[in-house]
Amino acid sequence: MSFEIKLPLFEGPFDLLLFFIERDELDIHDIPIFQITNEFMGYLQELEQLNIEVASDFILTAATLMRIKAKMLLPRVEKDEEGNEIDPRQELVQHLLEYKKYKSVVGDLAVMEETRLAQENRGNINEELQQIANANHFEYELQDLSLYKLMRVFDKVMNRYEEEQNRPKHTVLTYPYTIEEQKDYILRVVTQRRSMAFSEVIAEFPDKIGMIFNFLAILDMLQLNLIGVEVGEGFNDFTITVAEGQATQVTQLLVQ
Repeated sequence: MSFEIKLPLFEGPFDLLLFFIERDELDIHDIPIFQITNEFMGYLQELEQLNIEVASDFILTAATLMRIKAKMLLPRVEKDEEGNEIDPRQELVQHLLEYKKYKSVVGDLAVMEETRLAQENRGNINEELQQIANANHFEYELQDLSLYKLMRVFDKVMNRYEEEQNRPKHTVLTYPYTIEEQKDYILRVVTQRRSMAFSEVIAEFPDKIGMIFNFLAILDMLQLNLIGVEVGEGFNDFTITVAEGQATQVTQLLVQ
């Protein structure tokens, strides 16, 4: 027995985000960035499992959501010149509102297109085109065409082709990390040892991407009050512990 999985296809990442917002009846001016990021990443993972190529604009939007999520987890907030806090979601909300505004007129444009196609075309087009050709001596230009001119056009086309081939190409690499897997690893070790230094995490995952994923996982768990952090003696090190009163909850999460 075979199972067929069908996913809705969206025209772009903003179309997908608006779908989540309208489906869950969310306030577009106060987007729950944690929920919307998890749903967006889950949709991309479904596409990857079905071997559907993910467009670069979806990947860029996913990276933007992760950046906003990380900013909201940090204790420090950005402020403008007047001292007011800057919401990291502000730019995303503005883009979504603009996209929603333009999307709302697509239906009207489609009706206008159907109406225009149903109209009768203007007559005497062939005669008018012939008059324009005679007035501009198009036939004379064709008679003046030479092998040299053809070679020049061919050379321009080849140069344009080489320029297109030599343009920088961006390669998207998939790293063997996820936020959830790194959270599970850190919780498991901290529960077994009662504490764990951040330098130990770096030693276990020494590459740059691994450190980023682990740091985001720690920030996420701090937000959920699953772990605590104690400043160590080293300038760039700290100790991770199970948050007070959360030992039972952490154990249940690990069992699941």
